[in-house]
Amino acid sequence: MWYIIYAEDVENSLALRIAARPAHLERISALVDVGRILVAGPTPAIDSEDPAEAGFTGSLIIAQFESLLDAKTWADLDPYVTAGVFKSVTVKPFKKVLP
Repeated sequence: MWYIIYAEDVENSLALRIAARPAHLERISALVDVGRILVAGPTPAIDSEDPAEAGFTGSLIIAQFESLLDAKTWADLDPYVTAGVFKSVTVKPFKKVLP
């Protein structure tokens, strides 16, 4: 099943994000390689593709897991979580209808 992983950043998270980004992307790439990612990306702090120093306010991942527990466990081990980038992480089932 698909699951939404929505995380909100702590204030002024940009430096933390930059430091943890390679490990974060490596984990997501592993799911991409096996076709388990529907979409993934950050939410810019301003209305811009490149928010520069404004940074980001969170991230969204929609990925396939065997269960809600598996999705939560995977999310809890994300490098952004362990580096303190996120102040909260929400994981919910998602039913893909379109396209």
